[in-house]
Amino acid sequence: MEILHTDKAPAAIGPYSQAIETGGLIFASGQLGLIPDTDALAHSMAAQTVQALENVISVLKAAGLTLNHVVKTTCYLKSMEDFSLFNEIYAQYFKDHKPARSCFAVAQLPKDALVEIEVIAAR
Repeated sequence: MEILHTDKAPAAIGPYSQAIETGGLIFASGQLGLIPDTDALAHSMAAQTVQALENVISVLKAAGLTLNHVVKTTCYLKSMEDFSLFNEIYAQYFKDHKPARSCFAVAQLPKDALVEIEVIAAR
């Protein structure tokens, strides 16, 4: 088992790793729309979604992978009213490659974020 870390994505805000690799699978912790340089949340749902996906890309890049290696995403939204907007942005990142996905509305996310995205990728 290998712990993965990059300074190009926000540091973990609790006692966990950005990602763990084991058996050819990468389990990436949920990424918020935090801007790595400032640790501030991006200003809107759209901006947070883009930033969360960019943070996912940075974590995967640290493992030498891309979004094309993702086999499963789990997405958490503060409000299902944002589902259509979220899908529009998500689809720009996952064009031809469409991993399995779950998407839930949750009561609250860390730092009062509007979206969180976690992924599982395979080598």
